[in-house]
Amino acid sequence: MKTCLCALLIAVSLSFTPCRAAELGEEGFADSNGVKIHYVTAGEGPLVVLLHGFPDFSYSWRDQMPSLAKNHQVVALDLRGYNKSDQPEGIENYAMEKLVGDVAAVVKHLRRDRATIVGHDWGGAIAWSFAMHQPELTERLIILNLPHPRGLLRELKNNPEQHKNSAYAKAFQRPEAAEAISPETLVFWVKEPEAREKYLEAFRRSSIEGMLNYYKANYPREPYDATTEFPQVKCPVLMIHGLDDTALLPGALNDTWKWIDSDFTLVTVPKAGHWVHRDRPELVTKTMVGWLAEHPVKTRE
Repeated sequence: MKTCLCALLIAVSLSFTPCRAAELGEEGFADSNGVKIHYVTAGEGPLVVLLHGFPDFSYSWRDQMPSLAKNHQVVALDLRGYNKSDQPEGIENYAMEKLVGDVAAVVKHLRRDRATIVGHDWGGAIAWSFAMHQPELTERLIILNLPHPRGLLRELKNNPEQHKNSAYAKAFQRPEAAEAISPETLVFWVKEPEAREKYLEAFRRSSIEGMLNYYKANYPREPYDATTEFPQVKCPVLMIHGLDDTALLPGALNDTWKWIDSDFTLVTVPKAGHWVHRDRPELVTKTMVGWLAEHPVKTRE
């Protein structure tokens, strides 16, 4: 069954409260086969894990966490390579199976059997893969501006505009790419002056080489043949996509419903770009909270 969007937003009523970094919650670390993964957590209830993208860190979710934490335990990770998480060297240490393992390590560290996984950008790629390969741990899935990998592969192969707009990813795969990037250049997208300072601080703690290893280890390469098997996603899925995203064009969203064996809700947001949850924080938060309420966690015997 494909869920309709309209009733979703009308039904939701909540107070929207932005949050400063120091107010996000308690800090902690989980061990993922010797790699420390830093997280911030708040609230009680079913577990919701938030995964940021590039270039970002756990503070990305500052406008979503307070509302989500009213009915859930919310955990925002620093992905490996970022901020206070460990930054292992070597492209092989950023392979998707290791990134998925980091999420599983956090879920188990918090002594939970399952979690709702929320991901933006690379966090979205990890979230898709987690749901495919760890279905027993995945309760629900929320994806922000990251098409299903099958859709992205198709567009890279057949859509010249998507191929052209992905040139930055090829550039990031060059061995010397990190030499041309600094923390100062990575904050280009952060609008608020106070937040920009926090990002600079976090990126100065981070590994730029580690950030780019996500692209080197996992970004699709020509000829973009879908030789990789992508298991069907078994849990309910919400996708929110800012239509002004120039890196990930909306054509890749087509056919997503074919790769999901459960309810699928697609919300497209005009005049919002790649960081849809930053461009339209209140809309995104209300949509997430409303959808989670409509898809409650099932009790288990």
